Amino acid sequence: MKALLAARLGGADVLEIVDLPDPAAPAAGEVVVAVSHIGLNFHDTLVLAGRHVVRPEPPFSPGSEYAGTVVAVGPGVAAPVVGDRVAGNEEFGCAREFVVVRADRVTALPDDVTAQDAATVLVTYATAFHALVQRAETRPGETVVVLGSAGGVGSAAVDIADLLGAHVVAGASSAQRAAPALGRGASAVFDYGTEAKQRIKAATGGRGVDVVFDPVGGPLTDAAVRALGWGGRLLIVGFAGGDIPAVKLNLPLVKGAALVGVFFGEFVRRDRRRHEENLATIFRWSAAGKLRPYLSEVLPLASGAQAYEALASGAAHGKIVLTVRQ
Repeated sequence: MKALLAARLGGADVLEIVDLPDPAAPAAGEVVVAVSHIGLNFHDTLVLAGRHVVRPEPPFSPGSEYAGTVVAVGPGVAAPVVGDRVAGNEEFGCAREFVVVRADRVTALPDDVTAQDAATVLVTYATAFHALVQRAETRPGETVVVLGSAGGVGSAAVDIADLLGAHVVAGASSAQRAAPALGRGASAVFDYGTEAKQRIKAATGGRGVDVVFDPVGGPLTDAAVRALGWGGRLLIVGFAGGDIPAVKLNLPLVKGAALVGVFFGEFVRRDRRRHEENLATIFRWSAAGKLRPYLSEVLPLASGAQAYEALASGAAHGKIVLTVRQ
């Protein structure tokens, strides 16, 4: 089988397409999935560079979400069965023609959700949904500011917050990158500039923000905390900006605010039932045409290194999906 492989930790330049043996028969509780689509996430670049809590030993394949068809099942597996269309997410290892995974970590795809759509929404939308629904308990009418709105998880958060009935304000590193959110659920946009706090508050009419979705980190986090209103919640989703910020704790104290961690991978491991319920809602919205994924590019597996370079450099707008087979 073909696989996108990293022989060592590093950037996209360490990736190459190699031939590997096809997987052996699955062990008890496992299934083999013929992958058709792979969704790329910024998280993957951190794993690839050795800058994530998950640190695989090279050689390994990047890629944390996939969709495809079950082609073999191991002993003791009642579901899924051979021929079922499924999707799933792992910390890494999905950028290849076949994956061997635990049967209880795959999700059956409804007939009206395509494999490409599943690979586009599985991680980003599920992360945004978990953050905004379970962690922030976002209510209709609240103001949600989404940082990094041009990225995969940020653009998903704009979409989900709008569906939850929130007033959505989207921020990005430039006016050009922020603008597309206006057609995707945001009622106002801003670029960070040098006065991020003032820009955030101006975009929200001068009042404090109820929820900030922050996958960026760095100095923007301090500005976001300062822009929170009474009882506001800052969702700590990641640090795509590179730096892990230090927050002055007097700020949430005087605002009655909360700093809320969002560790999607651990949530999936600890509460699989709720994750499946979240996915059922997301797939239902997708089938009904309610989701507006910001799909940047669909590229073949052979272009995996190019795709990861675009993701790591910030050149990508929205989501990138790799195709293995149609």
